Amino acid sequence: MSKYWSAVVQGLTPYVPGEQPKIDKLIKLNTNENPYPPSLIALQAMREEIGPGLRLYPDPNADRLKQAIAQYHGVSAQQIFVGNGSDEVLAHTFLGLLRHDRPILFPDISYSFYPVYCGLYEIAYNTVPLADDFSIETAGYLQPNGGIIFPNPNAPTGRLLPLDRIEKIAAANRESVVVIDEAYIDFGGQTAIPLIERYPNLLVVQTLSKSRSLAGLRVGFAVGHPDLIEALDRVKNSFNSYPLDRIAIAGAVASFSDEEYFQRTRAAIIATRDALIEKLEILGFSILPSAANFILMRHPAHDAAQLAAWLRSKSILVRHFRLPRIEQFLRVTIGTDQQCEAFISELDAYLNASKNSSG
Repeated sequence: MSKYWSAVVQGLTPYVPGEQPKIDKLIKLNTNENPYPPSLIALQAMREEIGPGLRLYPDPNADRLKQAIAQYHGVSAQQIFVGNGSDEVLAHTFLGLLRHDRPILFPDISYSFYPVYCGLYEIAYNTVPLADDFSIETAGYLQPNGGIIFPNPNAPTGRLLPLDRIEKIAAANRESVVVIDEAYIDFGGQTAIPLIERYPNLLVVQTLSKSRSLAGLRVGFAVGHPDLIEALDRVKNSFNSYPLDRIAIAGAVASFSDEEYFQRTRAAIIATRDALIEKLEILGFSILPSAANFILMRHPAHDAAQLAAWLRSKSILVRHFRLPRIEQFLRVTIGTDQQCEAFISELDAYLNASKNSSG
């Protein structure tokens, strides 16, 4: 540790993102990126933004983007906050809405950035165990707290919490903020955004990285009561008044206008996911029910770390978490049909080789 580090930095355990190696002909199923390119309309809008205007700062409020999101989701622009990816939106949320005297609550198996934010902002937290089937247990969030946050669908499990159970949590915690992190909601769930009209304590966070194929653009947003949005704006304007550049704003706005492409690629990923699950089950794998663009799988007779290493040797990357309860699972992003066929083929080869060596 450097003698120049602050005490906060010395105590941090940073988030570790999925590996981004530079390997030829790599099948990358480890970071939940969309296998399809962005909308052509969005790409064209970004190209048109490149010009002399880049010498000027972007709109600090990104009003065009707020209007596009508001119109798409049937809310007002005053209920929208935008930031540099949903991670920045979440970071501002932790500091602006979840830093209170009581510990906040989130699942014991969830997005591993949550405890990192708590360490960064010195926020106390308690984890609520998932049920034996890895679903979120509503009862665990009916205790006193300084705030609640969880992904829906949850990550890395992929399991979806029905909207009526989210409403139960929001209704039972009217004195604290309930944050629903919907990074994967478009792959099989129903957004909680309509609930914000009844629950001023509810904040819904989404990203354009997954279902709109814009992970490289870094655009996220939150929807909630204007009082919650004002808190996020106060944090943002005390940190970085210009989180979204002109190109990002243009591409993000245009992506909401290409509904046909959004629905087509979304449906393709869902169909590929369902087909992949069926093939994996034939090979003897167990897969948690998923409403996301990834699955969490395990094989009762084969070590997850060894499987991941084998796949890597075949230029296929998946995510292995060395964490309690899920150390024998692999998280696999849904790729194209061709990528998933190659993934199945290599798994089949591994299982056959193992069978022959043991026989």
